[in-house]
Amino acid sequence: MDAGVLKDRHRRVRDGQPEPLRVRIHRAISWLTRAEQETEDPDARYIFLWIAFNAAYASEFGFEQAERQRVKQFIDKLLGLDSENKLHHALFSQFSGPIRTLVENKHVFEPFWRALREHDGSGAWEASFVSSKKVAMKALMGKETGTLLSIVLDRLYVLRNQLVHGGATWGGKTNRAQVKDGASILGTLVPIMLEVMMQAEGDEFEAIAYPVV
Repeated sequence: MDAGVLKDRHRRVRDGQPEPLRVRIHRAISWLTRAEQETEDPDARYIFLWIAFNAAYASEFGFEQAERQRVKQFIDKLLGLDSENKLHHALFSQFSGPIRTLVENKHVFEPFWRALREHDGSGAWEASFVSSKKVAMKALMGKETGTLLSIVLDRLYVLRNQLVHGGATWGGKTNRAQVKDGASILGTLVPIMLEVMMQAEGDEFEAIAYPVV
């Protein structure tokens, strides 16, 4: 499902939505539209997709609350609304390949970089990496949607940080696989997330950090 279809669907339901939800979806679709225009630049596509995702989940409490905790709360809300298990099917039917590649890539595992920065030669990050991969594979095989989605988004958040904070070269050849895989994964997950959000009938989503004024 592309941004154009989502926009048409949103027009039909937005008048009945609470303001925070309506604005979230509207903004996210606008950035998804921009991301879809980037067919030759995976770096730009990924960044625009992450902005679309961020527009969907960010709350007014974002300045005090840990990013990972906010994402987890967002996932829990989505899974509660996803009566047709669309996120489940996207994860387990379409992306077992890219997801496995992402999970097994140490360059999107934050403890690897922390150990490098702190000159930590204890090997603790390796043990943590092995444990994380086991949890992810167990979730994949056991079809534990929430667990796997949290792990995938955690890896994608590290990739987001690398790009947004200047930790990678635009169009560079080093570690490009995760950017393409990440853009592919987000390019499927974000539209489904927005589609699921349109099913919300109450105030499941908090006030936004930057309301329309």
